[in-house]
Amino acid sequence: MAALLVELGVALVALALAGIAANRLSLSVIPAYILVGILVGPNPPTEVAGLSLQIVGYGEFVELAAELGIVVLLFFLGLEFSVGQLLDDRRRIASAGAVDFLLNFGIGVAIGLAFGRTLLETVLLAGIVYISSSAIVTKTLIEQGWIANPEADPVLGTLVFEDILIAVYLAVVAALVTGTGGLSGAVVDVGVAFAFLGGLALVAWYATRFVEATFDLPSDELFLLSVVGTATLIAGVALSIGVSEAVAAFFVGTAFSQTSHTERIEHVIAPTRDLFAAFFFFSIGLQTDVTLLAGVAGLLAVAVVATTVTKLTSGAISGRIYGLSPTRSLRTGLALISRGEFSLIIAALVVSAAGSGNDSLADFAPVVTAFAVGYVLVMSVLGTVLVQYADAITGRLVPLLDR
Repeated sequence: MAALLVELGVALVALALAGIAANRLSLSVIPAYILVGILVGPNPPTEVAGLSLQIVGYGEFVELAAELGIVVLLFFLGLEFSVGQLLDDRRRIASAGAVDFLLNFGIGVAIGLAFGRTLLETVLLAGIVYISSSAIVTKTLIEQGWIANPEADPVLGTLVFEDILIAVYLAVVAALVTGTGGLSGAVVDVGVAFAFLGGLALVAWYATRFVEATFDLPSDELFLLSVVGTATLIAGVALSIGVSEAVAAFFVGTAFSQTSHTERIEHVIAPTRDLFAAFFFFSIGLQTDVTLLAGVAGLLAVAVVATTVTKLTSGAISGRIYGLSPTRSLRTGLALISRGEFSLIIAALVVSAAGSGNDSLADFAPVVTAFAVGYVLVMSVLGTVLVQYADAITGRLVPLLDR
């Protein structure tokens, strides 16, 4: 227990120092948290001047804290929406989401085929490069003060579309790579997912008064425990039946969005969100083995360049669908570039299937692991940095587009 407590203390101090350094340099804390995770984690580099850097391991506590980071971040994302708003915006969300899927999943298919991967491997690779990181994008919007800007609407709408679509995608590819359940099993999983999410949406739509009264608690301590506990419990139930915990947490957030508790949530729960979100980004660094990246350097370089362009393009088109100016439309694309948690989940699914006897994926598993971790590392850092310098980037690009 003492060793675990020391390890936790090291992680917290390392995160604090990384955040302080990022603030001093006027940089986003997100890449700083990821990079410090690489530095003190179990993978190379392992020492500097004879001093061991293998201080913090990727254990159950870090994994759980990272999951809580996703849950709380997506809960806060849900606060920006209501079910009514989602229904009112369904056509724009569907249009923006379809453009996002066609361009970004499509370029993933093209890259997979160009590098000689099989059809199944190509579909898996396309999933990794397609979906933006809801956790990183949400944190970036909050950190940069974009959450109340007009471009937040197409960004959040696209994230909702992606998170719902990825639930279907994961059910299908899980059936394909494990070989159990087949198509009928995938259909059942998708049906369960939609039934569960539909139930949450109905609660969010009809239970505003109930939520208002239930969480009208006398102390901030009880309010914090009740709200975070409810979001975590529902997300955990969702995950146990194969539904994305992120999407479930989002719908819990929408249930609070029409109540008078939103301001109190911002005041009381935001520090908890920031703590667990830091562990989520830290966990990405802990899982990154930079020595594996050389073997997938070509694939990684092509994917980074190509998918940055397609995500920027699809985001800009989405902004125009929402009637935004060229500048705000480009900012929409910049905000969506970061990739994260779902890309790593897809890679983990492949590794699990290969370890369970799927010989067709045995050679692909180490490749997809190295690629996914490297891709998430590069895209998460790149995405947050591009958002930070969005004014300079749009200032240069918009005049070129107007010519």
